Amino acid sequence: MINVIQVGLGPLGQKVVRYALERGTIRIVGAVDSAPDKAGQDLGALCGIKKRTGVVVRGNLKAALKGVKASVAVLTTVSSLKRLEPQVQELAKAGLHIVSTCEELSFPWTAQAAIAKRLDAVCRRYGVACVGTGVNPGFLMDFLPCILTAVCQRVDRIRISRFQDASPRRIPFQQKIGAGLTPGPR
Repeated sequence: MINVIQVGLGPLGQKVVRYALERGTIRIVGAVDSAPDKAGQDLGALCGIKKRTGVVVRGNLKAALKGVKASVAVLTTVSSLKRLEPQVQELAKAGLHIVSTCEELSFPWTAQAAIAKRLDAVCRRYGVACVGTGVNPGFLMDFLPCILTAVCQRVDRIRISRFQDASPRRIPFQQKIGAGLTPGPR
């Protein structure tokens, strides 16, 4: 089993924890969230799981790593690569491989080349991998169509459309996509 540190326990992080614990294929050995109201809580209780996990949410990575061995950090904090950079650096320096839900991390070289270069350098320096697994872009609109068409001898065109109700999503995501704004003139 892989020992994981969960970093970020907002709505998405809590959902990731619930799914991970249901699957039983990884062991969460530590949890980090900077929100003062989350620190000190049992991870399971915070994530709405009836069974206590024995993992106490800590306010910083150093405290979460104390006395535990982990090889991977699941990073579910922000969608902005600029805001994610110091978090990735800290995790890499701690020797943790990183899997992040940050959409901008899934292919950062075009829009954020300088940040991408720095992140690549720090991860290489500490010998860790860093993967961005944003849902879109990422899984649904990129990886999944590739897999679904892998058995096809010829593909002339793929068209993907997505319609989403962003109201249950976190506020930073809603702001990022402009939810609640009045459309401007066309």
